[in-house]
Amino acid sequence: MRAVADTVSARFNPVAVRGELSGFSRAASGHCYFSLKDDTGQVRCAMFRRSAEQLGFTPRDGQMVEARGKLDVYGARGDLQLIVEGLQLAGQGALFEQFLKLKAELEAEGLFNADRKRPLPAQPRGIGVVTSLGAAALRDVVTALRRRVPHIPVVIYPAAVQGTQAPAELCAALKTAYRRHAEGSECDVVLLVRGGGSLEDLWAFNDPTLVRTMAEAPMPVVCGVGHETDFTLADFVADLRAPTPTAAAELCAPAREQRLGELAYLRERLSEGAFRHVDEQAQRLDQITRHLGRPSERLHLSQRTLSTLQHRLHGALLLTAQQRQNRLQALQVALPAALSRALQMQRLRLTRGETSLGLLDPKLVLQRGYAFLTDDAGTAVTHAGQAHPGQTLNATLFDGHLGLLVQDSHTTPKKP
Repeated sequence: MRAVADTVSARFNPVAVRGELSGFSRAASGHCYFSLKDDTGQVRCAMFRRSAEQLGFTPRDGQMVEARGKLDVYGARGDLQLIVEGLQLAGQGALFEQFLKLKAELEAEGLFNADRKRPLPAQPRGIGVVTSLGAAALRDVVTALRRRVPHIPVVIYPAAVQGTQAPAELCAALKTAYRRHAEGSECDVVLLVRGGGSLEDLWAFNDPTLVRTMAEAPMPVVCGVGHETDFTLADFVADLRAPTPTAAAELCAPAREQRLGELAYLRERLSEGAFRHVDEQAQRLDQITRHLGRPSERLHLSQRTLSTLQHRLHGALLLTAQQRQNRLQALQVALPAALSRALQMQRLRLTRGETSLGLLDPKLVLQRGYAFLTDDAGTAVTHAGQAHPGQTLNATLFDGHLGLLVQDSHTTPKKP
């Protein structure tokens, strides 16, 4: 059998098979077993756990799929089987390539950036739901919201969630929610939901116009489309992705019991804080009372302090007055002697001045035989050149005056 298996493997592998799923089962080990069939026959398939964990959808009987793997011979029974390494819904290859291309394009626009994500309101005033009126997802969401937050209004914005018209209707429903939010009414968080399906079924949520419309939302948007393993481009642009529609409702609406529990906890904390504050203030009042004592004792102490200060002030004033009186008496005693000394010094200075002035008296010079000459106008004649023959001059002597007549005049040449 091993030789047959080697021959088959060398001749055909790897292979790609397209067919209808039949008899799909998942063992406790995680391995999956099924058959692929068409109009001409069928082949048994085994998909081991490692490959099964990479499945992007939930396999169900009747689905058309494309499998990639290797043909082998199961030795225990001698059956030909296909070891499946990759499994996808038929036709999804091209769609998935288109999905990746759109994802890269929108990601380059920054629509999937983490810093765009906004937190959900802790207590929304209203919750909007964008989905089909006939969808099972709507019933699941409404049931969850009625159970958890029956006091919060829920607004339905109906739109198709599958088909060619779905993207346009979904965008219109979102814009209606945005407009009413700007008017200050209705919801402050929106749920975009639908149940699971194939890649083709969910393709409306990969529409680039829908993704850009979601990016313009003035309030947080929660996307709960498909099952946990389903991913759409709407999941990447949403502020929060939920694995299922019910989970989306639970994420934006904490259970009423939880809120009531939080309120009870806060009420207890507030009560404890109030009592603790009252106790602290009472202790502070006791401390102030101990420091203050009785008012009469405080007043008596203040009066004694005031009396002491008055005595000290009176004593200081008396001491200052006595010191000033003693200083005045000392000045009265010292003043006559000081005046006498000052007068004597002034007299001495006067005598010295008279002596110096007398030495400068012109008469003392004239007494030694000199004369002071002036012309008729009274101008002093100090040079020979000032006089001319025939001119009369006046000579002032020590004991009188003489009239002089100039007979001749000449000057003495200056020495070189």
